[in-house]
Formats: sequence, C-alpha cells, structure tokens
Amino acid sequence: MSLAQVAAAARRSAALPLTLAVAAVDIDGGETVGVHDHTVLPVASASKLLLLAEVSRRLDTGELLADRPVEVLDEDMADGTGLLRRMSRRGWTVEDLAWLTASVSDNTATNALLRLVGCESTARLAEELGLGRLTLHDKVRDIRGPDVPAVFATGTARDLARLVTHAVRGTMSSPAASARLLEWMRANTDHGLVPALVDHDPYAPGFPNPLPDGLLVANKTGTDTGVRADAGVIVGARRLAYAVVAHWDPALGPSTQRAAVHAIRDVGRTLAACARRRTAE
Repeated sequence: MSLAQVAAAARRSAALPLTLAVAAVDIDGGETVGVHDHTVLPVASASKLLLLAEVSRRLDTGELLADRPVEVLDEDMADGTGLLRRMSRRGWTVEDLAWLTASVSDNTATNALLRLVGCESTARLAEELGLGRLTLHDKVRDIRGPDVPAVFATGTARDLARLVTHAVRGTMSSPAASARLLEWMRANTDHGLVPALVDHDPYAPGFPNPLPDGLLVANKTGTDTGVRADAGVIVGARRLAYAVVAHWDPALGPSTQRAAVHAIRDVGRTLAACARRRTAE
C-alpha cells in the first residue's frame, strides 16, 4: 500500500464543510504525500511540538538545565487542558513542565515554558528547520481580546510533519534533542484522533524500534474551537511521520465537529495500514 491511499482517505472528506489538511512522510523510503498540506491553518496545541523542540534544544546546549526550578506565575495560569491550575504547588522544574506539556498538553506548563524561551526563539528554530509557516503567536489565553493575536498558533500540515520527521531522523537540532522530543511525544495521553482506530499499545516498550508484530505511536494533538490537529509518527514495518489538521466554522455546530474527528480517524486507519507494509504495493 502506497501513501497515495492516505491522500485518497483525506479526499473522502471533500464534501464535508471543513478543510482537512494532511501530510505524510515515509521516513526511510522518502515518499511524501499531501492534501491541502501547504494551507496555513490554526493548529492549536499541536504547535506545542515546536516549543518542546526549542526546550529540548536548550537542554542539549546547556542554555536550560532540566532540574532548574521554575515558579509558575499567575500570568501563566490558563484553563483548558492540563493539571497545574488544579494543583497546589507552584514550583516545578523545566523537565517537569515539559513532561506536563507533552503528556496532558498542560496549558499552564506551556505558558511557563514559553515565558522562559520566548516566541522569538521558537520562530528562529522553525526557520532553521525549514518550517517557516509554523508559528507560535502568543501564549495560551482563556479569552482573546482585540489587542492580542486571534489564535495561539498557526501552521501547515506539511511543516508539522516535517518537524516530526526531523525528530525521528535525529536532525532536529541534534540526535539527543531529537530523541528527547520523541520521548516526550511518546508520553502523550490523547490518542483520540489519528491513533484512535490504530491497533497499537501506547505503553509497549522499545520505542522507536518497531515491534515484531504491531505498531507504535508517538504524537501530539491540538483542540480548539473549530480545530482538531494531530502530528506524530507511526512505527511499523515503515516509519511514517504525519500531520492532520481539520478546520471548520464553529457556527456549523457539533455535527461538523464529529465529522472532522471521523475524517481524521479514517486517515489514521489508512496510515496504519501503510505502516504495516514494508514496501509499497
């Protein structure tokens, strides 16, 4: 099965009142496919991969220390996904905050890390990696007024998939930084989008080495009003980096949201079928 089948799965959503952007990369074979993959869309928390990539780079260079204490400030607090806003402690380490950002997409942890490194540094890293349309515009906010960016982050499916490809190939900024980002992604607890219909064990040891029989997944999802996004890698007989972003008008109601989730899961099922086969059919 070739990655053309992934593109075909994406195009099945063409009649739906939404944009479904898909990019998939056969990391070892070099095949790449995309549908609307150059379209800049809101990507919600999937963009936190770029923040985590910059944190991992700084840990590698020594600009940040993993055990450096970080005081979570009132200005960091954000509702939505995460745990820190509900916990009594205010002091955490850089590595604690990274794990929380990766595993439960903690918005407060994200804001604390972003305060440490700044949006400008994530923009520089994106440019260095050839991901010029993946942008963190602002911190996570409960309410967005007219004086702040309209969305937290924007990007393309192609750039998100490329970032994951860099991590898997060890070319993100260094092999060690790349491996650390993959380890964080592996801890993600949200497997409700691309991996939802993929027969995989999220706790199987050995990642990123393939299992004798089965698939491994590492990913980062994003959820916002009118947005669902997922970027990651499926490891089987082939290693496939992917990104899927759905965007729609929230006024269309919950039925469109459900259709978007089903469309993303359909792409995930096709990605899994491709990952199971060593060579294209």
